[in-house]
Amino acid sequence: MLSVRDLHVYYDGIHALKGISLEVPKGKIVTLIGANGAGKSSTLRAISGLVKNIKGSIVYDGRDIAGQTPVDIVRGGIMMSPEGRKIFPHLSVLDNLMLGAYSRNNKAEIQKDLEWVYEVFPRLKERSGQKGGTLSGGEQQMLALARALMGAPNLILLDEPSLGLAPLLVKNVFDIIQNINEVGKTVLLVEQNAFAALKIAHYAYVLETGSIVLEGTGKDIMQNAKVCEAYLGG
Repeated sequence: MLSVRDLHVYYDGIHALKGISLEVPKGKIVTLIGANGAGKSSTLRAISGLVKNIKGSIVYDGRDIAGQTPVDIVRGGIMMSPEGRKIFPHLSVLDNLMLGAYSRNNKAEIQKDLEWVYEVFPRLKERSGQKGGTLSGGEQQMLALARALMGAPNLILLDEPSLGLAPLLVKNVFDIIQNINEVGKTVLLVEQNAFAALKIAHYAYVLETGSIVLEGTGKDIMQNAKVCEAYLGG
């Protein structure tokens, strides 16, 4: 579904990504793990069209989307739930969700997806008229995920979905990611909670200072001694 080849990203002279290549097969969960500053978020931002100073190819469903606008990429079937949630705090939960569907025109399909999102996230249905900024941290993360799903993506990019959440909520988030995948959504997951990410990932890449240093199945990476020492507490 997604093939990234020799991707370089630059920020004001800083070489953030140094020729990474990765594959995201249709219907799978692929995760990127690594320390802060490794280039994980830069990878998602490049795929989403939010970074302009890039080199390399980003092929999605047979089309090179490198250099396309974020709007075109969203319309092509890729949505991102960004790090830090980035919800609209002064808008209602429902308005936040409907903004996720801004590029869609079929009202019946939008309503169908809204009902499905409310089934996946029943708390959001209870809070539909409440302002997004009044939700708890866990509820805001649910809203960010649900908003991305309202774009009806084939590929969903998740940037640090468990950041700042209590352990019980972290488990809930990863259960939901698995459920999203099971209904046919392909997932590219960036996550500092390496253990939780590798546990659900079909395939994984380890990033260090802008380069991929290791790749393999989630299970294989979890059992790698160097990964255990660096990211899984030994």
